[in-house]
Amino acid sequence: MQDIMGVNDIAFPNLGLYLKNVPQGFSIFGFYISLYGVIIAVGVMAGISIAAHLAKRTGQDPDDYWDFAIFGVIFGLIGARIYYVVFEWDSYKDNLLEIFHVRNGGMAIYGGVIAAFITLFIWCRIKKKDPRVIGDTAMAGLLLGQIIGRWGNFTNREVFGEYSDGLLAMRIPLEAVRDRTDITENIAAHITGDINYIQVHPTFLYESALNLLLLAVILLYYRHRRFRGEICLLYLGGYGIIRFFVEGIRTDRLKLAGTNIAVSQLLGMVLFLSAIAADIGIRILIRRKTREISPDSGGASMKIEKP
Repeated sequence: MQDIMGVNDIAFPNLGLYLKNVPQGFSIFGFYISLYGVIIAVGVMAGISIAAHLAKRTGQDPDDYWDFAIFGVIFGLIGARIYYVVFEWDSYKDNLLEIFHVRNGGMAIYGGVIAAFITLFIWCRIKKKDPRVIGDTAMAGLLLGQIIGRWGNFTNREVFGEYSDGLLAMRIPLEAVRDRTDITENIAAHITGDINYIQVHPTFLYESALNLLLLAVILLYYRHRRFRGEICLLYLGGYGIIRFFVEGIRTDRLKLAGTNIAVSQLLGMVLFLSAIAADIGIRILIRRKTREISPDSGGASMKIEKP
């Protein structure tokens, strides 16, 4: 495979795949449109659609999910930006107006997830809905949105890992890398001779593929869940452990101030352990309540309610 790559080319050498002229965006009537934004929009619409479809199949009102999505998406995007700015404050403290220039990049999924969950509880309180039911159904949509949205990082030439020569290793021309600070010494050490590219782990691909696996688990387990809210816990724990491992490979990690600790990696492990503890705790409570009102004790048997 060639040593000199075109500025818009992307290659997966160990797969024998060379992609020429992969654009980052396009222009319509002189207005530039980033493919990143288009892919995010497609992910959002696909996510809402699958959540509404799942709601219809389980006897819920699909319109509830389209209604909630308006607020969930808006505040999710705001949360994603706030999360990024907070943990990258040194880049913004001397130029606060840069905070609003989102076209320059700087969104963090975990910030969006946190904001979406807060919005869910507030929206459900106002609408007098059960957030556990809405949340369980919405998780499939949230995951699908993440699966598709990660490919925006592919067109942006960002969110990659350290040097790799594995099966899925990806090559990106140096000139196309969005943020040169993401190129570590280890990556730079492999830029030898006349080559003009870096060869790295495509962590966006890893996360997208693992999220697809988690989505399959959620859809298969949905009708077998033991209690309302369990799918939310499955998402938080599943995505937490996925992010923990993927974040460990990435070179653009947001870190706690004054430390070398990756924020999203720490948060991922906390959510993973918390989700397991919560699931086990709730199952124990269900068993206790079942024994207390079982026919053997003179009561009626307990039925676990599902939407």
